[in-house]
Amino acid sequence: MPYKEKPVEKLYYSISEVANMFSVNTSLIRFWEKKFDIIKPKKNKKGNRMFTKQDIENFHIIYHLVKERGLTLKGAKAKIKENKDDTINNFEVIRSLKDIKGMLLEIKENL
Repeated sequence: MPYKEKPVEKLYYSISEVANMFSVNTSLIRFWEKKFDIIKPKKNKKGNRMFTKQDIENFHIIYHLVKERGLTLKGAKAKIKENKDDTINNFEVIRSLKDIKGMLLEIKENL
C-alpha cells in the first residue's frame, strides 16, 4: 500500500476564509462574533481575526440554528446557553445523516 501523506490542517483561518466556508459576508461573521460569546478569535499583531477549528465548529452550530432552523439570534443564544451539549449532539447527528444521505445518493448514481 503506497504511503499517502495526510493533508495539513490549518491552525487559524482568516475572517474571509470563514465567510467563504458559510457563503456569508464577513460582516455577518463579525456580527455573530459580537453576539455569541462562544466565538473567541485570536487577533494577530495587525488586529486581524484568526479563527480556530473550535470557532469554526461553533459557527457551524450557530449557522445551523439561525439559518437552517430559523431561530432568532436571541433564541439561538438561549438554546446554546441552556443546553450546549444537546445542541452540539443534535447538530452532529444531523451532519452525520447528511453525510450518509450523500453517500447513499452517490451509490445510487453508480448503480
